[in-house]
Amino acid sequence: EPGKLVRQRVWTGSAPRDLNKFHRCPHVNGFKVDNWKQNLRVIYQCFVWSGSAETRKRKAKSCVCHMCGAHLNRLHSCLYCVFFACFAKKHIHEHAKSKRHNLAIDLLYGGIYCFMCQDYIYDKDMEQIAKEEQRKAWKMQGISASNTLCHVHCIGEKYSTWEPTKRELDLLRHNPKRRRITSNCTIGLRGLINLGNTCFMNCIVQALTHTPLLRDFFLSDRHKCEMQSNSCLVCEMSQLFQEFYSGHRSPHIPFRLLHLVWTHARHLAGYEQQDAHEFLIAALDVLHRHCKDDNGKKANNPNHCNCIIDQIFTGGLQSDVTCQVCHGVSTTIDPFWDISLDLPGSSTPFWPLSPGGDGSALNGESHTTGATTLTDCLRRFTRPEHLGSSAKIKCSGCHSYQESTKQLTMKKLPIVACFHLKRFEHSAKLRRKITTYVSFPLELDMTPFMASRPHNLSSLPVWNRYSLFAVVNHQGTLESGHYTTFIRQHKDQWFKCDDAIITKASIKDVLDSEGYLLFYHKQFLEYE
Repeated sequence: EPGKLVRQRVWTGSAPRDLNKFHRCPHVNGFKVDNWKQNLRVIYQCFVWSGSAETRKRKAKSCVCHMCGAHLNRLHSCLYCVFFACFAKKHIHEHAKSKRHNLAIDLLYGGIYCFMCQDYIYDKDMEQIAKEEQRKAWKMQGISASNTLCHVHCIGEKYSTWEPTKRELDLLRHNPKRRRITSNCTIGLRGLINLGNTCFMNCIVQALTHTPLLRDFFLSDRHKCEMQSNSCLVCEMSQLFQEFYSGHRSPHIPFRLLHLVWTHARHLAGYEQQDAHEFLIAALDVLHRHCKDDNGKKANNPNHCNCIIDQIFTGGLQSDVTCQVCHGVSTTIDPFWDISLDLPGSSTPFWPLSPGGDGSALNGESHTTGATTLTDCLRRFTRPEHLGSSAKIKCSGCHSYQESTKQLTMKKLPIVACFHLKRFEHSAKLRRKITTYVSFPLELDMTPFMASRPHNLSSLPVWNRYSLFAVVNHQGTLESGHYTTFIRQHKDQWFKCDDAIITKASIKDVLDSEGYLLFYHKQFLEYE
C-alpha cells in the first residue's frame, strides 16, 4: 500500500509460515480493557474508513495534526485518547513518549503501530474489527464485494486482499492432488542438464529460483508480457519456476533459457566456459530490460524502476569525497546489484585488520584461526581511502584541484545482497585464481557499513540483518573449472546442486566452502 511503511519478517525457506508461531506484540493487552472493542470500532467508523458522507466531512475537518496543524504527513491517532499527530514528523512519537500511550492507528490505512516494538503489529481481534468496519463502510458507499478491487484501486484508497471462503478451504483440504509442504519436502529441488560448459548458468539459475520474493512473484503469475513470448527472458524465467516447483524430479533441460541468453547477451554466446558472476549481472540486466514498471513503460533506468528485479536486487551505494583542505564533502549515490570485494593475496594491497574489530563479533565470525572474514572484506570496502596527489579532484568549495579522501558506504540496502569475492585476477602481467579462504556467516548484519548508523552498536536494530540462502563455488583453475551451488531449501536444510545432481549438504559443508558468490536475503522487509 503506497505511503505506508511496513516491516515484514521474511521466511527464506520454501515451507509455509505458521502465523501462530510468530512473536506477537506484548503491549496490546494493555489496551484491551473495558470497552476497547467499541472504542476501536468508533475510531475506524469515524476517522479511518468513514463510510457516510457525514463522517467523511468530520474526518476532513477534525483530522489535523494537533501539533503543527498539517493534514498530511501520515496522520496517526492515539488509541488511548483523541489526539491526532504526524507520523513523518514524529509528532505522534512525542505524544506517545510523554503520555506513555504505546499504540496508534494509521488514519489512511488502518494499521496499528506500537511505539514500544517500533513496528506495525498484527493482532487477530483488531484485524477482524478493522475488516468488519471496512466492509460496512464500503456497503454504505454502495461498493459491492465483486467490484471492490477495481473501485478502490481507482480512488487510490486501499487495495483489497483475496481470502479463500470457507467452502474453498474445505475443497482444498479434501483435494487428493493437494501438495503438502513438509520439512523434508523436495518440491523446488531440481537438477539442470549441462548443455556443454553451462555450469556457470546452472548455478545462477539455482540461486535465482530459490530467491523467496522472486519465486513468489513468478509463481503468482505477476508477469504480464507485452513482448513476443519466444523472445522474452522474463517469460522463460516464469516457465522455469513452474518447472522447478511442479514436483517433477527428473533434471530439467534449460535449452530455451540458454538460447535467449545467447540472443540478448551475445558476449556469453558459445560453448566456452564463462564467468558465473558475469552471467548473473547479464541475466539481471536482461530481465530488468524485459520487465515493465508500474506505468507500463520500458524500465531502462535502474534509479527509477519498479520492476521486480530492481525491487529485490537494487541497493544504493553512497560515495563521499572529502576535500583535505576545506573538508567539504561531495556525495553521490549510485545503484548496484552486487558488491565486489577484494581478497588478500591479490595484487591490490589488502587493508591490515586487527582481530575483533567492528562487526566481526556481531556477525558471528572468529579471528581465532587467522582466517579472513566477510566482515573484514566489507570493512576494507567501506574504509576511507586517500586518493593521493595523482588523483586530485576539483573541490566545489575551494574552486581548485585538491587532494581528497573517498569512502563508500551503503545508503540503501537491497532485499537480496549479493557479494562477489574477486577470486579471478586479470591484469597485463597476471592472470590467476585467488584461493584465499574467506569465512562467511549464516547471518549478517549490515548496520556497521551503512552511511548513517547508530553510535551504540550494542543496541543495533534488526532491520539490516540478512540470512544466507545460496553460495556459488568455483572449483579448479582459471583456465579449467566447474561451478556448483549450495542452496537453502528450508530452515537449516541445505543442498548441493552440481548440474543434474542434487545431494543433501550440511551447514559445515556450506561454511567450509571457498565461496565465490554469496547470496543473503533480508530478514525483515521495509517498504513504503
